[in-house]
Amino acid sequence: MSGNTEGVLGGNAEVTKGEHARMSSFVGAIAIADLVKTTLGPKGMDKILQSVSDPNNMRITITNDGATILKAVPVENPAAKVLVEIAKTQDDTVGDGTTSVTVLCGELLREAEFLVNQRIHPMTIVAGWRQAVAIARSALDSAAVDNSADEAAFRTDLLNIARTTLSSKLLNVEKDHFATLAVDAVLRLRGSGNLDYIQVRAHEEEKGGGGGRGG
Repeated sequence: MSGNTEGVLGGNAEVTKGEHARMSSFVGAIAIADLVKTTLGPKGMDKILQSVSDPNNMRITITNDGATILKAVPVENPAAKVLVEIAKTQDDTVGDGTTSVTVLCGELLREAEFLVNQRIHPMTIVAGWRQAVAIARSALDSAAVDNSADEAAFRTDLLNIARTTLSSKLLNVEKDHFATLAVDAVLRLRGSGNLDYIQVRAHEEEKGGGGGRGG
């Protein structure tokens, strides 16, 4: 079998193999993680994104949301693209944690790069990660507390989760209010997927009357 790829790849295609391909993957994926790392947590900083695709519409976006940043950044590196897809999957499935999962993957790859440079086979590193996943899950299961039978404690747990989620958002100064709204909505659903149970109404203060009017 011939190893000639001229009839398969286009004229502008480049083939990178071995050590160069591996290092390129490390560099690209870690760069994506470093891009969003500074936005993580309540002390995270905002990024200014400027669209350059249309010279007549130089739109500027200021955000610290990892999903928004990763969607706006053009990526060519294959490993970096995988990292972006992982973040998108996290956003579509959970709706939060895109920055955290990107930074975690980046740090794992950073450590993997060090181990590969020590001549440790990639499959050995993967096997170690799988063992670490099993140990981490076991530790989380042993530390977990189920308060679903205690309505007051369960509500407190949900409020704490909501506050933590909102700590890195722009509305963190009103996180108690919005956490309460979110928890009330979740508890109203009671596991149902029918969003008709949740209604959002706008109230306007009538001049002179002082009454609320649902809209």
